[in-house]
Amino acid sequence: MSNGDIFVGEVIGTAILILFGAGVVAAVVLNYSKAKDAGWVVIAFGWGFGVMAGAYTAAPLSGGHLNPAVTLGIAIDTGEWDTVHIYVAGQMVGAMLGALLCWLVYYAQFEANAEEDISQPTLGVFSTTPAIRRPVANLITEIIATMGLVLPILAFGLTEGLGESGTAILIVSFLVVGIGLSLGGPTGYAINPARDLGPRIVHALLPIPRKGTSDWAYAWVPVVGPLIGGALSGLVFNAAF
Repeated sequence: MSNGDIFVGEVIGTAILILFGAGVVAAVVLNYSKAKDAGWVVIAFGWGFGVMAGAYTAAPLSGGHLNPAVTLGIAIDTGEWDTVHIYVAGQMVGAMLGALLCWLVYYAQFEANAEEDISQPTLGVFSTTPAIRRPVANLITEIIATMGLVLPILAFGLTEGLGESGTAILIVSFLVVGIGLSLGGPTGYAINPARDLGPRIVHALLPIPRKGTSDWAYAWVPVVGPLIGGALSGLVFNAAF
């Protein structure tokens, strides 16, 4: 894979991931959406399908990491660091692009937020916010949840034929659904620094009426936690397998 292929693949794949993921949250939480109040299970499956669509699209070009925590875990396991910065740059650009596309899809609903009687914060469409704000506990949640993603991804590579058949991506998609259902309650399961930081930047920049804060005081948790989780996954996998 060339550096250009890696960058383009990660931009496109991560943009699709965020379009689907932020899109399902917008569908469930925004007023005047036909999926309003559809619930957490719908959100978990929407993110899972986003992983599936994005990773299958990016796989021929970049392998479909779509997540700096995954890229970091793989680099620590393999010792190959030459393309890490290219992966992460593509993931960040793609995450911001996906967030922008989501805003365009739900533009009318976001504009309706200007009506005072239905005004609501909009950050949750783009990025994660904790149910209970306790930074240390939130950080631990993100570390553990990310290890629940990255360690299995590394282990899937040990199963002969799983990657070649394309089944691994499907399994990872359902794994993300499971993480959302089982571990997503405390923090909203960022488990991906680009998934949270890129859309948070876009939320801060977009002219959304009455959008509320972008909550930069919390923004470090869904970046640092997944990176620690990804690094620990690479170390544990390297030592145990």
